Amino acid sequence: MFRAELQELIRNGESSGVEFKLDAVQNFDLAKEIVAFANLQGGVVLLGVADNGTVEGTARGDNLERWVMELCRLKIDPPIIPYFEVHPEFEPGKQVAVLRILQGPSKPYARVHDNHRTYYIRVGTTSREASAEELQRMFQEAGSLRYGLKPVPGAVLEDLDLRRLKDYFGRVLEQDYPPDEDRAAWETLLRNLELMVAAEDRAVPTVDGMLLFGKSPKRFLPQSGVRAVAYPGNERDYAARADQELVGPLVSLYSLAGSPPEPVLVENGLVEQALDFVARNTQPEARIENGVRVDRPTYPADVLREVIVNALVHRDYTIAGTDVSITIFANRMEVASPGRLPNTATVDALKTGFRYARNQTLVNVMRDYRYVDFRGMGIRDKIIPGMRAHSGKEPVFAEVGHSFVVTLLK
Repeated sequence: MFRAELQELIRNGESSGVEFKLDAVQNFDLAKEIVAFANLQGGVVLLGVADNGTVEGTARGDNLERWVMELCRLKIDPPIIPYFEVHPEFEPGKQVAVLRILQGPSKPYARVHDNHRTYYIRVGTTSREASAEELQRMFQEAGSLRYGLKPVPGAVLEDLDLRRLKDYFGRVLEQDYPPDEDRAAWETLLRNLELMVAAEDRAVPTVDGMLLFGKSPKRFLPQSGVRAVAYPGNERDYAARADQELVGPLVSLYSLAGSPPEPVLVENGLVEQALDFVARNTQPEARIENGVRVDRPTYPADVLREVIVNALVHRDYTIAGTDVSITIFANRMEVASPGRLPNTATVDALKTGFRYARNQTLVNVMRDYRYVDFRGMGIRDKIIPGMRAHSGKEPVFAEVGHSFVVTLLK
């Protein structure tokens, strides 16, 4: 770090990415700050600087680096090796040490002290203990917890839609399924597919099972719906043209009819409800080609389907109280999926074909229905080229707060 950069950090004061500490700090207190940065997006600790920005200098001399590395090994689990540098004579007779902590690849990190493990996160200028929900989210992002396999409290087999389950096994998978009245056989089958799980000596639907096939998923999982809003202009205002909460299981219900039998839509799932909302609230463009009127949709159907399915399948369902959102403006559409990208994923990586699955069971079942591309490269192979061909405009992908947002330009 250049001297000018360090001066700028001190001048700007503490923030969500910068912490000042005197090196007289206890090792477990410094470990707390390092853990909080590693569990969020990284940060910098300046040793030898008081809370008010006064440079006091360090006092441990040549032992400082060894002391820091030792506490990062003994007081943090899994251990961290921060980048360490010293600025001697930053002010006459005073040196400042810089610890740069990157966002940890092995979240969550814990501070270990007095035989207790405590997980901290950075919030503004303070480091506080992570809530149960925040900790659960970090475990899931690290791949060590699959939230979709958790049992849904209070739910039983009857809370799943047997009609949709029979359609899935019979029409989609083309396999036999138990008689309606054979409860034990159904529970065994659904446990094998991780749509139910054994809990307290009985079978209980999992989060994934409820999202896919529940009769009323919103009753048990308030974060399972879609908030769809359409505005007349290019900005949010009170005069929305349409504002609707979409609820229901992810998959639609079909029946077979005719000879030879063909699938006939009986009841929309969440994906089709969302597509219908977009169709009702966007105007196709009409043009004359070779003397014939041709209606051109505002957004291509295959791109819309891919964006909406991705938002529902890959969202972070540990984030309660917020739905996937679809917001239509006069000049664009935004689809926001709650949850930041997992540790190793970046926007640029997704655009070049990076694949990840936060909710693997959802991906597997939606792939069976052909909602999900078998190669798992919908952003690279469908969304980007589809919008280029349709409008000549690249879609915009961005992490905004705790959501991943896709913007399609009209």
